[in-house]
Amino acid sequence: MITFQLGVEDLADTRFALSPLHETVCSLRVLREPGLSALHLPWRRAVLGRLGALDTGLLMSLVAVRRTLPDFVTPRPRVFAPAFDEELALVRRTPPDLVRRDLLATHAPDPLPDALRDAAGTDQAVTALRDAICDLLRDYWEVAVKPAWPRMRLLLEADMTYRARQLAMGGARLLFADMHPNLRWQDGMLHIDRMIGRHRVAASGRGLLLVPSVFAHKPAPPVSPDEPPALAYPSRGVATLWAPAPAADPAALVSLLGKSRARLLGLLEEPLPTVEIARRLKVTPSAVSQHLRVLHATGLLTRARDGRRVLYRRSPLGDRLTG
Repeated sequence: MITFQLGVEDLADTRFALSPLHETVCSLRVLREPGLSALHLPWRRAVLGRLGALDTGLLMSLVAVRRTLPDFVTPRPRVFAPAFDEELALVRRTPPDLVRRDLLATHAPDPLPDALRDAAGTDQAVTALRDAICDLLRDYWEVAVKPAWPRMRLLLEADMTYRARQLAMGGARLLFADMHPNLRWQDGMLHIDRMIGRHRVAASGRGLLLVPSVFAHKPAPPVSPDEPPALAYPSRGVATLWAPAPAADPAALVSLLGKSRARLLGLLEEPLPTVEIARRLKVTPSAVSQHLRVLHATGLLTRARDGRRVLYRRSPLGDRLTG
């Protein structure tokens, strides 16, 4: 069990943050162990086909047999929602002695995997290994997590909104009550059960950082007791994240735009002038012009002049709406 001892000032300094780098690193567990979470199997299947020439051996070596991850590749976010490159820049500045400490502690009592053997070498070798890991995480983020990050972020922000409401209604006790069965708040202590580590961390004015996570399967504090109190925890709503989008319903578009404008938008897959649109729809050009003005003003159509004619066509937004 790991325990965070939190004083009044630490509770006052409890905050939430998003971390795209943490999600990227934590996703490696799911990539390596498909049985860890069936909810993420659609994501895993899609990502495996995009990894290409990435060094998956080095990537997977970051996950220990006990599923722990090195602290240095999940630095504490300094702002609410740092960019991935900002977080990775912090990792690139990690001193070699901390890189060595974290890699050894992550895999202990097991030996280091072959891909990480340089972690036991000179500072120069450790620095080169750190930089190789950063380069690889950057490439992995681009193909595996970045495409889904906007959806993930919306889900994580929804979880934080819910947690903030719990805190407002019932204080710290209610905040942690349904976060995860392994968490227990009692007498100023946050107990994290079923952990490999066995230590107590006094916050001592450093506060508590809470990071909701799509890929975390249970609460995950830092491995090292020297790190400030932080806790990544499983976000609510993950079961809905990879669900396929509902099939387009043509009737819904009619309900949204009206029958005339829906027909008009469906017609403009190719550029057409007003007179030709009116002929095809069997209405007057003045009636068509009114609808074209509205659809263009809302960004659903583009227009371009061709001599005396103005040609209208669906915009990318209009394509997505009709699709």
